[in-house]
Amino acid sequence: MRKHVPSTLDIHLYNGTGWIGIIPFQVTNARMRGLPSPPFIHSFLEMNVRTYVTYKGTPGVYFFSLDANKRIPVWGGRLGASLPYRHASIEMEEEGNTLHFRSNRKKETFSVSYEQATDFFIPQENSLAFWLYERYCFFTEIGNHLYRGDIHHDRWRISETKALIHQNTMASFLPRTYFHDEPLVHITKEKRSFAWALTKAFQKERKF
Repeated sequence: MRKHVPSTLDIHLYNGTGWIGIIPFQVTNARMRGLPSPPFIHSFLEMNVRTYVTYKGTPGVYFFSLDANKRIPVWGGRLGASLPYRHASIEMEEEGNTLHFRSNRKKETFSVSYEQATDFFIPQENSLAFWLYERYCFFTEIGNHLYRGDIHHDRWRISETKALIHQNTMASFLPRTYFHDEPLVHITKEKRSFAWALTKAFQKERKF
């Protein structure tokens, strides 16, 4: 995985192990600060594939891909945050207590069915769930520059789940052996978050 993450970032390990996160969700009421939600595009389905990194001791995430089922959010994510957004066919359906989510883009597909299995709880500090979720920035590379995007939200409240992954070919650049272990799956309720403009974190030296 090291060669797929900028060299300026350290891959963050939990008890000596790196993690890949596949995060499907629905965005609602997306808007720029101080402006009303734009019609037709303020709600969409999204899925991101990420890993966990640090930069000078600050924990964050690094995105391998972000899929959305509407093109304008894809363009906005590319232009506004220089993130690897791509347009994909995404569907989410609720059947009783079970949610079905499927994303398909060219050769990369993810399909899962899941339902809540426990009450919602706030992860304890030093737990794996706390380590995975309580991160408040992402990093992205633009040319020779590393940028940081800050985000804010309250503490995560999550539930353990019963989940069945039907198909997973995401992060196709990684060997499939990465995905043989039993996955850790959580769900959460509605989460309100805020994001700020990118700030430069690092500039690589150029040799002449």
